[in-house]
Amino acid sequence: MSRRIKRTQSNPRAREDKAPRPFRERPHSEQKAGFRAPGKAARFAAERGEKRAVAQQPAKPPKSPAEPLPLPTKVQTVVVTADEDNMRVDRFLEARFPGLSFSHIQRIVRKGELRVNGKRADSKDRLQAGQSVRIPPLRLDAPKLAGAWSEAEQKTLAALKEMTLFEDDDVLVLNKPAGLAVQGGSGTTRHVDQMLEVMRDAKGQKPRLVHRLDKETAGCLLVAKTRFAATALTGAFRHRSARKIYWALVAGVPKPKQGRISTYLAKEEGEEETIMRIAAHGDEGASHAVTYYAVVETAGNKLAWVSLKPVTGRTHQLRAHMAHIGHPIVGDPKYFNRENWEFPGGLQNRLHLLARRIVIPHPRGGVIDATAPLPPHMQQSWNLLGLETSRFDPIENAPEE
Repeated sequence: MSRRIKRTQSNPRAREDKAPRPFRERPHSEQKAGFRAPGKAARFAAERGEKRAVAQQPAKPPKSPAEPLPLPTKVQTVVVTADEDNMRVDRFLEARFPGLSFSHIQRIVRKGELRVNGKRADSKDRLQAGQSVRIPPLRLDAPKLAGAWSEAEQKTLAALKEMTLFEDDDVLVLNKPAGLAVQGGSGTTRHVDQMLEVMRDAKGQKPRLVHRLDKETAGCLLVAKTRFAATALTGAFRHRSARKIYWALVAGVPKPKQGRISTYLAKEEGEEETIMRIAAHGDEGASHAVTYYAVVETAGNKLAWVSLKPVTGRTHQLRAHMAHIGHPIVGDPKYFNRENWEFPGGLQNRLHLLARRIVIPHPRGGVIDATAPLPPHMQQSWNLLGLETSRFDPIENAPEE
């Protein structure tokens, strides 16, 4: 029997989620020729947070990386399996020990209590099959008893409900507001990962973040409610089965109006902040990054609404790439590098970047296709500039590699 997924709006153009083509390394280039819309242009989704998905026959659950282990009460060593190859350290722990809080994982990694092949590791390091991981004693946060919510926790639940674009038993898609951090950090007291604590189930398992957004980036944030869903969705990102579309307001008008940005990016640590710099192939820590862009509409020659499709998922990729081609995102405190540029009157000096849409295979079959509305500060800018959100978005025709 087919399992239907909640759908709130019909889609006149049913989309098939095609398997991604193998990524082919191409020579470094900044921009390539644009892409054209085949046939009659279709309208992009209406401006509001739709929650839609296409029902298909349920798929067989993907093989889990490993059976969950009993919580260790003393130091133990485990071996990374073939299914866990290339998994990040933090996600490895989340998968092996459901219910571990993000803060607890970060603490044991930061203190050096977790070691890979005898060496300290970072939570973002990728594991390889066959490696030995030393795991210290762990503890789970106690599950919340029904009816024991405090007033603050009730407000958190209400806030999460208000942010929800799509939800079923396995998956949650949130419309993250600009200014709300996804995870904790220095000086951060409220973030999405902390808010998800109120959704722990009777077994103590908390919904897991599947990907990240910068604090000032608004829009679609994918969350797995079960370990099974976390494994499947993480795999979809790793194998580039997920499609993400971002909207941004940038300085100037990119030429050509459609193109491909291909660079290497490396982290550069400064005294006060960390940024991603354009690097050369072979530089230490450099990773290949590919972004497709398309100009949707312009406001004279000073501003352009661009749609962005990242093929890779590097830190600050879209922000660094748009600055690299000379069209930084309006309100970007790290990468806006235009001299003598006057901020247009009436626009708020905040990052104008929205994770507009995410399309990803549902862990149990079908496709999750969620769309986020413009955040208030971007909606104000669109109104002032006379930009129409119902315009056709040509990025839909960009390649997937």
